[in-house]
Amino acid sequence: MSNKYAQFIKALRTGRGFSQSFMAGKLNISRPSYIGIEHGSREITLEEAEKLKDLFGISIEEFASATLPKYEKYKQMILAYLKSSVATDGKIPKTKLAKLLYLADFAWYYKNLNSMSGMQYLRRAYGPVPDPYFRALTELEEEGKISVDHKGDAFLVSLSGSSSKQKLDLLNDKEVELIKKIGGKWKNKNTRDIVDFTHEQLPYKLCAPDEAIPYELIIQQDPDYVY
Repeated sequence: MSNKYAQFIKALRTGRGFSQSFMAGKLNISRPSYIGIEHGSREITLEEAEKLKDLFGISIEEFASATLPKYEKYKQMILAYLKSSVATDGKIPKTKLAKLLYLADFAWYYKNLNSMSGMQYLRRAYGPVPDPYFRALTELEEEGKISVDHKGDAFLVSLSGSSSKQKLDLLNDKEVELIKKIGGKWKNKNTRDIVDFTHEQLPYKLCAPDEAIPYELIIQQDPDYVY
């Protein structure tokens, strides 16, 4: 196995907080054998590759290309929405923010055949969301860039400190422009509205619960309902 695949598998494991022992158990191999995979000294079988693909929630194409999601860029997408006018009081419900991020990634794919962040979205009960979303919010809060407040049953996310002046250097101008357009469209809509909207889109409707949603499905969507 090339170092590229070894590093790819290790990055996916650590990104999801899985231990090497956990991974070894899922593959039904010993821990030393699994460590050999991450060191590039042990090849993986086709059956093991299928298990890894399902465990990480990625497509076989993504696994084959060994392309890692742009996690730090995804965090900047969160900040970009918070800096936009999507919320008049500067606060966005956590669930609504997750859906806005999904719309940005899939709308960008619709136009350019690649997503902004490369994150893998899963079909959850409240709509599409990547597993690292919640970790990203926690890290941004720990870094002092956002605040997460409770209001009833909702969690409201907003910028904190001098984050409004932070440069979004991983996003290009067209990506920021699309985020602003999506934010503007959903500015006066509540969380239920955007959840219902994403539930009615083809990518969500065509996938089973907890299944990874292929970006390619958005191409079949009516242009007026991409975001």
